Amino acid sequence: MHNRFSASVQDYLKAIYELTQRQERASTNEIAQHMGVTPASATGMIQRLAIADPPLVDYQKHRGVSLTEVGRQAALEVIRHHRLLELFLHERLGYTWDEVHEEADRLEHVISEDLEERIAQALGHPLHDPHGDPIPTHDLHLPQVAETRLGDLRQGQRAIVQRVKNDDPHFLRYLSEIGLTPQAHVAVLGHSPFDGNLHIQVGAREMVLGPAITQSIFVEVE
Repeated sequence: MHNRFSASVQDYLKAIYELTQRQERASTNEIAQHMGVTPASATGMIQRLAIADPPLVDYQKHRGVSLTEVGRQAALEVIRHHRLLELFLHERLGYTWDEVHEEADRLEHVISEDLEERIAQALGHPLHDPHGDPIPTHDLHLPQVAETRLGDLRQGQRAIVQRVKNDDPHFLRYLSEIGLTPQAHVAVLGHSPFDGNLHIQVGAREMVLGPAITQSIFVEVE
């Protein structure tokens, strides 16, 4: 499906999908900031997406943007490509988890449906990418994801890291260094109510982490 759309259109649909996971509609300014473009550029593209045949977004001035069902399916298709590519690069080509995002960004727009399916088969039809994000299935359904943030845990609680919602390579490298990667076991030893810092144990190591880190890590409470 996705090859009908330009790389730019796919990027906008993916951005709107990401933003509307946390809220019903995304504002033009939020989309512009996410895409790194001016609000005027974002508005122009959104208006094009709204008058496409069929429409890819529902755009209401001053009320923001949401994806139509066609737009949502197109977004999930390119997300499937991206996350399968990330896992393939990581598992089969030896890329570290902080290196895969940019490579997948470049490749996601050009691989065929046949190559997508062969990659999925070669990887055993996986459910998650290297960061723990769910990979949409062939029929574009999303597996269940962890919604509890590490920063929401309190003293005495234990959890297993499920996914990391941050593409910054420096951030990911830091998490690797401290062992805070998917499937790591975490115990909360203390919480500071004034600054939101968590005192945690990962394996044999103890550390104190602030909300800038703990709010980007999603866990399953044990």
